[in-house]
Amino acid sequence: MSSPLSFTSSSVPGQDGNSALAPLLAPLESLPGVSTARAKLLGRIAGGRRVMDLLFCLPESITDRRLRPTLAQLRPDTIATVTGVVQDIRSPAPRTRQPWRVMIDDATGVLEVAFFSPWQTKQVVKGESIALSGKVERFGDKLTITSPDYLVPANQIERIPLLDPVWPLTAGLFTGQVRMAMAAALRLLPPNLPEWHDKALIKQKNWPDFATALNWMHFPDTIPDSAQGDAWHGNRTRAQARLACDELLADQLAMRIAQQASRARPGRSLNGDGHLQKQALASFGHELTYGQKHVLREIEADMATPHCMSRLLQGDVGAGKTLVALMAMLRAVESGTQAALMAPTEILARQHAATFRRLAPVPVAFLSSSVKGKARKQTLQDIADGTAKLVVGTHALVQDGVKFADLGLAVIDEQHRFGVDQRLALVEKGRDADMLVMTATPIPRTLLLTRFGEMQISRLEGKPAGRKPVRTSLHSLGNFEDVLAGIGRALDKGAQIFWVCPLVSESEAMDLAAAEARHAALVERFGDKIGLAHGQQDANVREDVLQAFAKGETRMLVATTVIEVGVDVPSATIMVIEHAERFGLAQLHQLRGRVGRGADASFCLMLHDEGLGLTARRRLSCLKETEDGFLIADEDFRLRGGGEATGRRQSGLPDYRMAPEMLVDMLLDTAHDEATEILPDGPPTSAPEKNLPVAARILLTLFNKTDAARIFSGG
Repeated sequence: MSSPLSFTSSSVPGQDGNSALAPLLAPLESLPGVSTARAKLLGRIAGGRRVMDLLFCLPESITDRRLRPTLAQLRPDTIATVTGVVQDIRSPAPRTRQPWRVMIDDATGVLEVAFFSPWQTKQVVKGESIALSGKVERFGDKLTITSPDYLVPANQIERIPLLDPVWPLTAGLFTGQVRMAMAAALRLLPPNLPEWHDKALIKQKNWPDFATALNWMHFPDTIPDSAQGDAWHGNRTRAQARLACDELLADQLAMRIAQQASRARPGRSLNGDGHLQKQALASFGHELTYGQKHVLREIEADMATPHCMSRLLQGDVGAGKTLVALMAMLRAVESGTQAALMAPTEILARQHAATFRRLAPVPVAFLSSSVKGKARKQTLQDIADGTAKLVVGTHALVQDGVKFADLGLAVIDEQHRFGVDQRLALVEKGRDADMLVMTATPIPRTLLLTRFGEMQISRLEGKPAGRKPVRTSLHSLGNFEDVLAGIGRALDKGAQIFWVCPLVSESEAMDLAAAEARHAALVERFGDKIGLAHGQQDANVREDVLQAFAKGETRMLVATTVIEVGVDVPSATIMVIEHAERFGLAQLHQLRGRVGRGADASFCLMLHDEGLGLTARRRLSCLKETEDGFLIADEDFRLRGGGEATGRRQSGLPDYRMAPEMLVDMLLDTAHDEATEILPDGPPTSAPEKNLPVAARILLTLFNKTDAARIFSGG
């Protein structure tokens, strides 16, 4: 006989591979009868690959199958489970879409059952008794059950649940498969998990324990007295409230851990004497603007403190953020460390590298996926031995093979184009490195962190000299012909025009197909002085296309979002964005920023579907009314939510699996108070989770919140 499970500090996964929780944290394919293919489907509805993630996928509703009348007692528009003897089976005519029709009799009456499934039809044999469950409907003077949900031999009627959970499904996944996997997962729940909630709260709310609550939610037939009356409703409601509070408590605890760890993060004081900055400004030939000096002082003061900097530099398109970033990076070099800047596209990264090499009096390295062979080997060597003081690159900078001698400052340009993990990956290339993220429109998650006080913000006010406002207008695609006529008149007057094609899906190939189709249609109408730029072109080919447009050799450039950043064509005065409602506010603001760079008046035409929803209209109206990137980002925050401060989602409302909005309102204060009691404020510590009781650590493990502090620091 095996010894009972016991939970000590070593029971928490990550410290003991034989933990009692290990089966719950195992991949879904570890469940009996679950293949790799089925695990993938289950993972879609579960939102994760762990067995525990599946248990957090609660039923969307419960179908009550307790009504078990005789056939004479049947009533239309009810869910009923009945039994009867098969009297007649009528097959449909060949090559028709008619159902099989089966008549059953229970001595009190007759019922017609319609089957469209050949598989179900094979379960029916004339003269045998069957049990079935489904919705009763009236057709003419007859009652019928069409495509019953359950069909079993009458002597196996217990296989039809009294209270039937309705889980979410995906293509290729069936309810019976979910039921089997869920039952197997529930059997893995340890029976003696320690209680993380206050005992007085449990008693006051009359909540079941964690394992019982999950069993009641997934299999309400296990609720005591569930077959009599409606007692199961109340018990299940209490179970859901308990699980909702579990989730909220895990989130609140993770937040407190992340905040305490953030405030205790060690850092280095990066001070410099300014000699490299002076040389760079001399090469630049101009003084910093008042706004640039102001934000640089804030950044340098933060870098000088003995803690890790996490700061957002916000400034509109073309406001001079790159020069400020270079000054900050040179301050890091003056202190004896390296600095790196990561940009989302090779075009933009190469532009930054060229600027830095022109201005900076120290060696600058460039790295992207296109740097190969001996050049790549030499670049990696220069970064690793410290020869390269400034490093500029794309996502290639976060690859495993890139080692820094001593990275002191990581700069993320166009922050909204990177995920949390990518930002973290660059910062973690250094020892206690400072982080500076730059954008014209902060992502909602960053605004959330600034509101927590965990990320400082520097706003670079003003626009560059000569930058004119861009007149933005909204146009229904129902007026597409009028838009084309206007574009034709603009071309006749010598205008240069960007035409950005819609986002089709996450498939770059589909986006490219949309761009190619639009390019062909515009060439047919306006002639061949129209270029095409997209992300799947060879970098040199794309650069030739962009250069031809910049030189005026082409009059219009049809493109995907590849032109969102790093493209500077002052002569272009019109930006057309097709299906603008499919883009994020940050993208729209960046795309609009491609025009208005010269002396002439500029225009942005946002084309949208005719049936534009209220939220989409509000988003586009925000772009029409303001060019202030911070106001646009704030509206984005209001519309989309701030994402997860302790998770990887960068927008949207908090993704609670078991806490519907009503329960969040009811229980959030309770969870907050409990979290404060479990982990009170104290002296700064880099590992506050070590001060948690075992039960709370198990809670965080079950809800996959053990990495909260690291993710929180990702900006």
